[in-house]
Amino acid sequence: MAAGDRVDGFDGGEGFEGFEAGKDLGRKRRYGRLFVGLCVLSTLVGVVALVLLVADLLYESWGWITWEFLTHPPSRFPENYLPGGRGAGIYPALIGSIFLIALTAIFTVFLGVGAAIYLEEYADDTRVTRFIEANIANLAGVPSIVYGLLGLAIFVRAASLGSSLLAGALTLTLLILPIVIVASQEAIRAVPDSRRQAAYGIGATKWEVTRDVVLPAAIPGIMTGTILSLSRAIGETAPILMVGAATSMFVPPDSLLSPFAAMPMQVFDWARLPQAEFQHVAAAGAVVLLTVLLAMNATAILIRNKYDVR
Repeated sequence: MAAGDRVDGFDGGEGFEGFEAGKDLGRKRRYGRLFVGLCVLSTLVGVVALVLLVADLLYESWGWITWEFLTHPPSRFPENYLPGGRGAGIYPALIGSIFLIALTAIFTVFLGVGAAIYLEEYADDTRVTRFIEANIANLAGVPSIVYGLLGLAIFVRAASLGSSLLAGALTLTLLILPIVIVASQEAIRAVPDSRRQAAYGIGATKWEVTRDVVLPAAIPGIMTGTILSLSRAIGETAPILMVGAATSMFVPPDSLLSPFAAMPMQVFDWARLPQAEFQHVAAAGAVVLLTVLLAMNATAILIRNKYDVR
């Protein structure tokens, strides 16, 4: 055999380096498959836990969700919730939650979207602006109980609103306002700058560009972020607990300064009662709350898809 012949597929140093590169590539592929497997496992843990939770709620609430449950006030007697009873349910808390989230949406859209428009389109890029934006992002991670204490101090006591629907809506507005501002900023920032420059080129003013060019293009992201934030707000218990939401109301609120009930508080009140029947009632209330949340999330998806097609 000559000195320069290939032996077992190797050709001097180049063959050895190619062999090592192949081993390194195989090792990276194994690590990649391992990482994908861990990601799938993590996803399955969350999905399986959610499926088990929903299945348990449906099992516990089966037969307890009736038309009377949705249209009658609550009761302290568990037999009243069964078909054939006198009728008892979640009606005041359901209507109270709808009023609460509608009022919160009004405050949040005007304040949150307005703040995002100002920060992105009108405010100069200064240290003060960057400081404000950084603190808004930090406020999005503050625990909800802190906002409840803030609402108690400012709206219930300092503003003398008491445990009213208006105080609850303003407290929930504080809770989700940072999230809405950040989501709206990202949606406005995603609009290509070329569209703004084209509008300026034909003589449009700053407000006309913002109103007719930026906002229509940013609406899908703004509405999606707002509705998902409202979905979080409607399920919060700590803020409205601190504000003083009622748990045994028999009539829905009739004004902004009226006391109010909310579904999270009503479910919480049922869950802590000693009778075993109330565990079924609490599960039924949780299913109604989840249904409202799913409806709101579906609305966000429909709005996003509608404007994305355009």
